[in-house]
Amino acid sequence: MSPYVPVLTFHKIDENPSVISFPPGLFASFMEKLYRNGYRTVGLTDAVDNLYRGGSPPEKTFVLTFDDGYRSVFSQAFPVMKRYGMSATVFLTVGEPSEPRSGGRIPRLNGSEMLSWAEVTEMRDAGFRFGAHTLTHPDLTRLGTEKIEYEIVKSKEIIEGVLGEPVRSFAYPCGRYDERSMGIASRFFDCACSDELGLLTSESKRYALGRVDAFYLKNERLAGLMLSDLFPYYVRLRNVPRSIRRRLGGR
Repeated sequence: MSPYVPVLTFHKIDENPSVISFPPGLFASFMEKLYRNGYRTVGLTDAVDNLYRGGSPPEKTFVLTFDDGYRSVFSQAFPVMKRYGMSATVFLTVGEPSEPRSGGRIPRLNGSEMLSWAEVTEMRDAGFRFGAHTLTHPDLTRLGTEKIEYEIVKSKEIIEGVLGEPVRSFAYPCGRYDERSMGIASRFFDCACSDELGLLTSESKRYALGRVDAFYLKNERLAGLMLSDLFPYYVRLRNVPRSIRRRLGGR
């Protein structure tokens, strides 16, 4: 099998039954288990650059990503990750520029509280990196090309304006992309993430990178597969019904 790096995707770290929620206790025990077994995080763009240059990833490395920018990333995940010297890329849905931002907080998404810019800056100073995830989290495949570019580029500009550094990565909302959105992403970013289920290799599509959604690791036994040689086969196996559903028009 080609050298690979797992790119794990989380959204909310809370006890809600939602498919995008991951229990805080399980997250903490998962990160501790990885750390105790010698696993270390590597930055998303660093991992991509290394593999595309033909390099082999360091043994037992993985990438952590969080989509949307929910406040629980700061309140629940960040303290755990600091404890183990881990970092992540957080893809921010920043809201329209005209939306009110009470207390410097990113406007709510689907009724949920989001990160504040002070929290974003604190995490950045601790080694986290931030990517763009559009302004309003639309399905980009249903928008006109001009609106797609506005959603993507304006979100990048807002984050760069706050952090004062380049935003190098992007994630498509709900993982949905087409040739137009992928073309725009390739002009403004070093890489872009889809929600296609897969591991990062030198053969991955740079502007439609596959990841492993935390939904597929949502108990101690499944999370423990990360420590096993069986993990790539588990990812492949879970991808079979997912691919069939998508070919039939489902998600």
